[in-house]
Amino acid sequence: MTRVLVGPFNRVEGDLEVALEVEGGIVTDAEVSTSLYRGFEQILKGRVPLDALVIAPRICGICSVSQSMAAAAALRDLMGITPAANGVLCAKIAHAAENLADHLTHFYLFFMPDFARDAYQRRAWFGDVQSRFKAIDGKAMEPVLSARSQLMQIMGLLAGKWPHSLAFQPGGTTQGLDMGGRVRLANILSSFRRFLETTVLGTDLPTFLSISSRRELDGYAGTNSDFACFIRVAQDLGLDQTGEFSGPFLSYGAYDGLFAAGVSGDAATSLDMTVITEDVSHAWMSGNTLEPSQGETQPDAFKEGAYSWAKAPRLNGQSAEVGALARQIIAKDPLLIDLVGPSKKSSVFARIVARMVELAKVVMAAQDWAQQIELKQPFCVPSVPLPDGLGIGLVEAARGSLGHWMVVRDGKIQRYQIIAPTTWNFSPRDGGGQLGPLEQALNGLDVGALGAKSPMVQHVVRSFDPCMVCTAH
Repeated sequence: MTRVLVGPFNRVEGDLEVALEVEGGIVTDAEVSTSLYRGFEQILKGRVPLDALVIAPRICGICSVSQSMAAAAALRDLMGITPAANGVLCAKIAHAAENLADHLTHFYLFFMPDFARDAYQRRAWFGDVQSRFKAIDGKAMEPVLSARSQLMQIMGLLAGKWPHSLAFQPGGTTQGLDMGGRVRLANILSSFRRFLETTVLGTDLPTFLSISSRRELDGYAGTNSDFACFIRVAQDLGLDQTGEFSGPFLSYGAYDGLFAAGVSGDAATSLDMTVITEDVSHAWMSGNTLEPSQGETQPDAFKEGAYSWAKAPRLNGQSAEVGALARQIIAKDPLLIDLVGPSKKSSVFARIVARMVELAKVVMAAQDWAQQIELKQPFCVPSVPLPDGLGIGLVEAARGSLGHWMVVRDGKIQRYQIIAPTTWNFSPRDGGGQLGPLEQALNGLDVGALGAKSPMVQHVVRSFDPCMVCTAH
């Protein structure tokens, strides 16, 4: 048996290391380590609650809007106010733009370049993949960066700037739109939709979303789109049976009801938040397993048996996978339901397909939201004084379920706990020895003679789209 350390990983936001035990070309154990401590939960403690709107978004520069939305939602929960309808619409569109950009960036810049490695040069598809997706030089790079840049102009229209905008408030958004702004917003969304249809998916969005089974998806793989190219690669490499995780799926619900909240396949209007706990048995943290509303962040860098700065979130005692696949399973998307099958096992293939389905669904929804904005109506209602108590802000970032738990006493933040999507997916094992989702997905992986250098390790890790700077606070 050989133990090897993989990392730090390139093309990953933040610091990630994975320790693998390999025997006979098969991974027999995995430990996923978040090696950078941030301290945001300690920074927020003792501050005026509204400071969270300034500090929390700086947890991350690529999912800044998600962090803003969660902080605003926690404050709104405490205030008990109803945000302005226009503000809700604008916040959803801005949040959608950030998440769409993340999905697009992940596919083209983080995930697909790994298939242009020399390890695959004997594969029939290698020449096509290398010409499209090779890092920096691939012909897909310039068009996708142009499309992403145009999409992010939405932030200028709706939030003033990106990242770390203060436009997202408990009562809505502080930057309104005029008629010219709404026309420009509609044009940006239409242009991005054309890019999806002509380049990414190779067909119009309703037609793509009508695909409801693996058999139909296999037929679609014969087209010349960038996504169809991935499907051909996945078919050849067996990515539908790679990186499997069989625990429950979790979603807090996204875009004000567009995607339902729930656990596994059972959609629900609300979740029992008391079954979420944070285990610190193998984290460089002292303390006990607690609900986030009672949680503490107490670093212990020399703790015996620890190997990560991430806590281990658990859902009713179980590891849970979050992300686009979880959202679409809980939303009962027929294609993704078919891909995970009766056993509800996730895979590298299903995670990538889910992001493409979400790109199509969300851009269509955003176009509808833009049409619903009433230009003469308010975009924000005033905040009110904050009472003592607990406020919970739950949103869905591109990578999955993000929660902020804020406890206020005497006008100050007494406790602030954050569970980010990558904290769920890249958690260490818990006190019972239960592995986190990525650790489980790596166990049993066939890496052959290449061992830790096998590109399959990269495919599994990147299929979750890690954002390590959000993971440890």
